[in-house]
Amino acid sequence: MADYVQLALPDRPKLVANLTHFARALRKAGLKVGTGRVIDAVEAVAAAGFTSRRDFYWTLHACFVSRPEDRAVFAQVFRLYWRDPRYLEHMMAAMLPAIRGVQEERGAKPAEKRAAEALLDGQLPDAPAEDAPDGTEIELDATMTLSAEERLKTLDFEQMSAAEIAAAKRMLAGLTLPVKPLKTRRHRPDAHGARADWRRTIRDACRTGGDIHRMARTARTERDPTLVVLCDISGSMSQYSRMVLHFLHAVANARGGRKTQGWARVHGFTFGTRLTNITRHLRQRDVDAALAAAGAEAQDWQGGTRIGACLHAFNRDWSRRVMGQGAVVLLVTDGLDREAPEDLAREMQRLRLSSRRLIWLNPLLRWDGFAPRAQGIRAMLPHVDSLRAGHSIAALEDLAAVISRPEDAGEKARLLAMLAE
Repeated sequence: MADYVQLALPDRPKLVANLTHFARALRKAGLKVGTGRVIDAVEAVAAAGFTSRRDFYWTLHACFVSRPEDRAVFAQVFRLYWRDPRYLEHMMAAMLPAIRGVQEERGAKPAEKRAAEALLDGQLPDAPAEDAPDGTEIELDATMTLSAEERLKTLDFEQMSAAEIAAAKRMLAGLTLPVKPLKTRRHRPDAHGARADWRRTIRDACRTGGDIHRMARTARTERDPTLVVLCDISGSMSQYSRMVLHFLHAVANARGGRKTQGWARVHGFTFGTRLTNITRHLRQRDVDAALAAAGAEAQDWQGGTRIGACLHAFNRDWSRRVMGQGAVVLLVTDGLDREAPEDLAREMQRLRLSSRRLIWLNPLLRWDGFAPRAQGIRAMLPHVDSLRAGHSIAALEDLAAVISRPEDAGEKARLLAMLAE
């Protein structure tokens, strides 16, 4: 919650206009705020008064917050809008494309940047342009160059600066992973169905003296599949895992129905030296709070790697709970495991038999001369349906096409041919 600072009130405050603008900022930050709630807030403030700032905070909180995950966003927007105007300038400066080292000087708290972007509405000051030494104007022909967005899509996650990582996270937040629904063995009444429903047809005919006036038909019902993501968070995979988890959070919280998303449930697991279930953390709407909670629970971040042991724990404890009815599994790891390869191969085989499709994302495929020399990669390769690179935004965008095409094996065939030589 925001810390309360004694600020002087304006002489002629435009409370209704300020509450309306404050509600717009909350809506841009992701809260479900409509006209009715704005009217309720104005009436509530008029009834509660404006003498106590703590009462003012909780009055607006009661009017605008309806979900637990919206509390952090509301607190930050309230702080930026009502409490500390200079803090907004600080957040504006933090969002400028200025690089000082590989990490940000101050880590933002959950929902801080999201709230600042909602209030700023994308209006960031432009960086000062550098003039030529002699005052002449320099013109560049950029017709054959890639745009900044296209370059960012193909840039390796490990080669990104702090500002580029922030921009990549915003792009990942808008990505979706649509999938076609699965046809089940169950049928439902459908006038245009391909299968005749003789039982219902005869039952209807009995009501009309045995005459058949209409042929009843049925069609197979459809259901949404389940997505299970196993993400390696060891030292060699930490940067890639952070970006994949941002993408996973966007998929888990996507809205818009079957046409845009199509996943019944999204389950997330991290593994390094042990397996951690982070599914409940990904359900939080704010990505900063969700990943902070997931990182706090996964104590083996940037540690060692025990792929075989972690897959054994998943197959033993979680496979039957989350893999029912043909789930799609995304395995994000580089495959560098020093344990017994036969144990890893056995667990990979069991994982493959439990899933409808097993897709392996390996960031090492970004190298042109990559060869399956590691024993862990050799043990895992025969048991996956598709092997793809997972080092950039463009690689994650291709996942939608890979899932929709069962015949797409990615780089698996080429690497298997290298093993056979």
